[in-house]
Amino acid sequence: MKIATFNVKSVVRRLPNLVAWLKSAKPDVVCLQELKADETMPPREALEKVGYRGVWRGQKTCNGVLVGCLYLPNGNPQPRPKFEYKLAWFERLIKHARALKKSGAPVVLAGDFNVVPTDAEIYPTKSWDDDARLQLESRAAYNRLLRQGWADGLRAIHPHAPMYAFWDYKRLRWPRDAGLRIDHLLLSPDLAARLVEAGVDRHVPGIEGASDHAPAWIVLKDLR
Repeated sequence: MKIATFNVKSVVRRLPNLVAWLKSAKPDVVCLQELKADETMPPREALEKVGYRGVWRGQKTCNGVLVGCLYLPNGNPQPRPKFEYKLAWFERLIKHARALKKSGAPVVLAGDFNVVPTDAEIYPTKSWDDDARLQLESRAAYNRLLRQGWADGLRAIHPHAPMYAFWDYKRLRWPRDAGLRIDHLLLSPDLAARLVEAGVDRHVPGIEGASDHAPAWIVLKDLR
């Protein structure tokens, strides 16, 4: 089973890019973020033509996800109220994740976490030092989540490679590979034992009209 996470930055505007990637990558499940479309606007027909059924909750101008994935608030600018909201949201996620893990169900927490876990997950720079995604509080919350026993799917397969899946549009960051790793797939222990492959479709942001995120994905071996 192939499970992917992809921040599309508007499912309507990026629909041709999304459909082309779905045809090529063929994920079994894809968790999308920043749909920027409410339930009256979904491009269901286009997705159904390539074999996918879309389920989501969204807003017309921002945010929005498919069921079962997450988009953790950005938190900028910090240290203002948006950052406090991010940290409070993180606490609710940690509590929910603990209940999911305790249930014994096979779980993947996939999405745009808007957290750069360590300095190794960002290109060498000081320009992001004040960003909410790099703050000690954000990283501490993410690490507390991991300590519940979740496995980082990308890092399990690629312990040393950058594995960036986000490049800001400014300053030619994608061509320079000046990226950040904020898109994560965390696996419950039983699923971690079934992990066989993981990656980032690095070429996708280079396509005309693309999102500034690339799809990140994992492959799990089937149960016998």
